[in-house]
Amino acid sequence: MQIILLEKVANLGQLGDVVKVKDGFARNFLIPSGKAKRATEANLKEFEVRRAELEKAQAEQLAAAQVRAEKLEGARVEVAQKAGVDGRLFGSVTNADIAAALSKASGIEVVKAEVRLPEGPFKMIGEYEITVALHHDVVANVTVVVVGEH
Repeated sequence: MQIILLEKVANLGQLGDVVKVKDGFARNFLIPSGKAKRATEANLKEFEVRRAELEKAQAEQLAAAQVRAEKLEGARVEVAQKAGVDGRLFGSVTNADIAAALSKASGIEVVKAEVRLPEGPFKMIGEYEITVALHHDVVANVTVVVVGEH
């Protein structure tokens, strides 16, 4: 299916690009989330009229993400979880736990989808370096310390 991107989409294209994607990806994700529209003649004309407005909105989102990243960069957050004597957690520390701890500690709203855990949830006590992707082009590095509570 041919679509017009209404914002930058990672690994797909920039604002205004006309790209071909699988039908399900377009119908189930891109179009309902407002990231794209079908590439019809009417939609192409409408997009050209709204192009400046969309570029301005995207620039504002980027600026807001950069401000949030400056405040979060280098932050250190502690997450307590029940653990055994050997340091293994009874549960795990997920991106939702980290997002809640970061929001509480920094006062900046962080949602769980922004927290990147490439190796999955943490299952051991320790100190971990993670990234928080606030925008396609903006990431902040954060230290998470998982401590055991008895």
